[in-house]
Amino acid sequence: MDSSFKHFYRKSYHDRLSVVGEYATLNDDAKTLIKEHVNQTDAKLIENYLTDYSLPEGVGVNLMVNGVEHAVPMVTEEPSVIAAVSNGARMLSKNGIDATVISRELIGQVVLHNPQPELLDWINERHGELIALADSAHPSIHSYGGGATDIEIRQLDVDDYSLDLSVNVSEAMGANIINSMLEKIGAAINQQSPGVVLMQILSNYATKSLVRVVGKIDFSQLGAPGMTGREVAVRIGLASHIAQIDPYRATTHNKGIMNGIDAVTIAMGNDWRAIESGIHAYAAKDGHYRGLSHWKVVDQQLVGEMTVPMPVGFVGGATSVFPLVKINQSIAKVKNARELMQLIAATGLAQNLAALKAIVTDGIQKGHMALQLNSLAISAGAAPDEVAEVVKKLRKIKNVGIDDARSVINQIRKSS
Repeated sequence: MDSSFKHFYRKSYHDRLSVVGEYATLNDDAKTLIKEHVNQTDAKLIENYLTDYSLPEGVGVNLMVNGVEHAVPMVTEEPSVIAAVSNGARMLSKNGIDATVISRELIGQVVLHNPQPELLDWINERHGELIALADSAHPSIHSYGGGATDIEIRQLDVDDYSLDLSVNVSEAMGANIINSMLEKIGAAINQQSPGVVLMQILSNYATKSLVRVVGKIDFSQLGAPGMTGREVAVRIGLASHIAQIDPYRATTHNKGIMNGIDAVTIAMGNDWRAIESGIHAYAAKDGHYRGLSHWKVVDQQLVGEMTVPMPVGFVGGATSVFPLVKINQSIAKVKNARELMQLIAATGLAQNLAALKAIVTDGIQKGHMALQLNSLAISAGAAPDEVAEVVKKLRKIKNVGIDDARSVINQIRKSS
């Protein structure tokens, strides 16, 4: 282990950069670039801060949710994501997407190892008292319409049990709220039976924070070269079926949905990793990993529906730290956590529709490569004012690669 990293977290910013620079043999240009992106506020958010790493933010358009048109802020490095959302949303815009929040509660666990039957009886007998104890960790939560709502005991195996606490966290993300509540309950249980509490922690498997979205597309919106709208709809329905029976396909199917969901979640200052883990667990809720969305032909329409856990928050946490989050909430025209749940899920459905249509018609690569050319040009060294001309020339080349892009850049520069 490199001794220069000893007590790294105690070092000044200048010393940390010096250590990293020497360790990685960074040149002066690299260190200058790092320093150009330093943000003193962000430096207080994480340990061993070095620099800010930025990602592009764009806006998905055409998304109609419950009769309201939304522009959707999205943060992503993938060129085709925002284009796909906008395309899928356009196809869905005539009838719009209906979104419903089924429930909005988080679940936390106090895990008990080898509890005696008397302790389990004690917990069951004090259901109301333990809920009140949980609420005492955050006395103000009732003023926001929230609070602990239920306690259940689940047996995990012969020796282990989980006390599951359900909490309405109102507009917050809620992790800190629920973890504080769990610690209060855990302390009370340990007083009755010292050492029986193994751990107390929020669960990201948010089966009580669910949102359902439904979209309907007329066949006239789905036509493709050489295929009628009905034919495309039938093929999308078949592709959806494959995602229900084959985990290899389901994984990529769901990744496409998460392209949209993650991008909005990041733009809204929420924990995209928690959303990812909970949604993928939900995809396997019956013991088999399946596609999250279901598409089928109904009369003269293609109908898609999806239910996913979406435990996002509207206030607190990173939403209060990063100024762009509040701006993005305004751009998206969402006013609370429930509207945000609906918007994010609807974005995922629109993304899924666009991907499925591309896969069963032209193939995914045609659209991908058209949008990847900008990235290819930049990777090859094109300056911002050269990108458009480089891309124009690259479109004429089959099986284009980085060497082609470099050659085109050189030609442009020689002729200018």
